[in-house]
Amino acid sequence: MDYGTHAGSRASGIIRSILSWAFFFVSVLALIWLIQNFVARAYAIPSGSMEDTIEIGDQVWSEKISYYLREPAYGDIITFDDPEIPGRTLIKRVIATPGQTVDLIDGVVYVDGTPLDEPYTDGKPSVPLDAANDVSITYPYTVPAGSLWVMGDNRTSSSDSRYFGPIKKSSVSGRAFVVYWPLTHLGVL
Repeated sequence: MDYGTHAGSRASGIIRSILSWAFFFVSVLALIWLIQNFVARAYAIPSGSMEDTIEIGDQVWSEKISYYLREPAYGDIITFDDPEIPGRTLIKRVIATPGQTVDLIDGVVYVDGTPLDEPYTDGKPSVPLDAANDVSITYPYTVPAGSLWVMGDNRTSSSDSRYFGPIKKSSVSGRAFVVYWPLTHLGVL
């Protein structure tokens, strides 16, 4: 009997098994990276700026495919890079797109002179906020090319374009489309 050959084949079988598992784990990590960077990403909501549409502690999926095919539009709930804190992602609703004029009159948002019907604000007034740092917002305000005007649904508790100005379209990371957790809040946005 040749015990050396049997031991060698068993060792090569173990190595093959380890390599197979390593390939599997690397493939899974690559797939997760691809999905998060090009398809969809999950976010936990830490603040009440989008209440009552999205509650504190809700978890949402934000998909990226829509904006490969079309531009963000009025009413879309988007995720985007915080213009003030690098590495932080915010979630707000698109109110106006490039070239549109935003005005806030007596707690009502007007876009191009037309008052918006916003049942999602639950009647909370939309008032101007003190602008951040060197941002100067005067109304009526025309959204510049390549930018979006975004606001939280909880207008009395949201730092949004009223505070930091319009956001760059290039900072948009996706369109929030579903609350998936907790299950009691499960729903399409």
